[in-house]
Amino acid sequence: MAIEEKSGDEFFSRFYDELRGIAVRELNRNAASALSPTTLLHETFLNISQRESAEFPDRPRFMAYAARAMRGLVIDHLRRANRQKRGCQFEITSLTGELQIDCRSDIEVDRLRDALEALAAMDQRLAQCVDLKFFCGFNFRDIAQLWNVSERTVLRDWDKARILLNRMISGPSSNSQQFS
Repeated sequence: MAIEEKSGDEFFSRFYDELRGIAVRELNRNAASALSPTTLLHETFLNISQRESAEFPDRPRFMAYAARAMRGLVIDHLRRANRQKRGCQFEITSLTGELQIDCRSDIEVDRLRDALEALAAMDQRLAQCVDLKFFCGFNFRDIAQLWNVSERTVLRDWDKARILLNRMISGPSSNSQQFS
């Protein structure tokens, strides 16, 4: 039996209200105040609609893909804002007692992005669990229903993903700093 794949446009129109709620939660969590939920949602739509191979066999795969797209857009927005805040295009040449600028937030965002990409390469299901739970705001019951598995299975995946991400982020290259 063939699975009918739908385009991102069809899923977008069908789940617009739910996606808007995800965008609101994502922006509230990241305090990206210069970005509105509507702007984030429409940028996500453009991102997905520009992909020629963006066909989705079901709702869970579409929602996970949309969550990753939103996450990427928010991270890009935060990085641009941090660069501008730190005087990205200014050149200061004659300070004798230069102060070190704390770039920790940029470094943390980069570490998180890299860790999520590594997790996706290692285990796509765990990365999708993080996207659905953390970025989409779904609870474990919702994810279990999307995947047609038990809630306990999702909890195990979530715990495993958190452990792996924590190890990747706080690995030897990060001077033993741990993120909670």
